[in-house]
Amino acid sequence: IDFDLILENIKYLNMLAGEGISQIEHVPRGARLRQAEPLPLTLYQNGIVMCNGAFRPYQDPSTQQCLQDIMDGYFPSELQPRYPDGI
Repeated sequence: IDFDLILENIKYLNMLAGEGISQIEHVPRGARLRQAEPLPLTLYQNGIVMCNGAFRPYQDPSTQQCLQDIMDGYFPSELQPRYPDGI
């Protein structure tokens, strides 16, 4: 696992997702600025935790696919059902 590449690509993907950019949210009496909710990803020596879910060891095929997607420069494909229109 190339952790340097993962960290570099996460920075790039965060930029694509609009990190730090506010969006207009319409409310009953006007509008307000809102920032997108972050998706936490914690890397450990022996696995990951994503979106405050369960610990996932690196040997798990779904974890390997998630990290491979990030190393390839894509958002993890497992997030598609949660964000069908993209992040």
